[in-house]
Amino acid sequence: MTAALLLMDFQSGIVEQLGSVEVVANARRALDAARRHCVPVVFVRVAFREGAPEASPRNKAFSALADRGGMGVDSSATQVVAALEPLAAEIVVLKRRVSAFTGSDLEVVLRAADIDHMVLTGIATSGVVLSTLREAADRDFRLTVLRDACADRDDEVHRVLTEKVFPRQAEVVTVDEWVSDLG
Repeated sequence: MTAALLLMDFQSGIVEQLGSVEVVANARRALDAARRHCVPVVFVRVAFREGAPEASPRNKAFSALADRGGMGVDSSATQVVAALEPLAAEIVVLKRRVSAFTGSDLEVVLRAADIDHMVLTGIATSGVVLSTLREAADRDFRLTVLRDACADRDDEVHRVLTEKVFPRQAEVVTVDEWVSDLG
C-alpha cells in the first residue's frame, strides 16, 4: 500500500479567511514528516481561468468567488502559502470545484504512482476535505484524515465531521499520531 499526503486549499486567500496559525503549523509538521519518510506529497489548489468560465451562475459559492475576482490561476490568493511551499519535484494539482477530484488530474496522478491511500489535510473541513473524502471513498482509496491539520469556519461543524462523519470512511488521527506511525 502506498500513501500520499494531500495538502488541500492551503492557499493565501483561503488561509487568510479560514485558516489559523496552528493549523498551518500542524500541516507543516505533517509535510516535514512526509518528506523525511519519502511519502509522496500532493498540493491541491482551486483557481479559475481568466474570466472564470468554470464558475456557473447556478453555483452559489463559485459564482460569488468569480464575481469577487482574484481567483485566477496566477493570482496571489490562489498560491500555496509560503509556510508550505511545494518543492520543485512535488505535484501541484489545480481543481475547479470543491472536491480535489473535480476538474483536476488528481486521480491520474495518484493511480500513475500506484497510490491507494490518501492522507487528507485542508481548509475547509466542510468543503474540500469532506468532498474529497466522499469522492475518494467512492473510488476505493484508503483514507486518513489529520484532524488537527484541517480547519473550518465553524468549530462545531469541524468537530462533528471529524468525530462522527469521517470515521465511517476514514481513520481520523492527529498529526502526531500519524507521524508516530511513520516510524
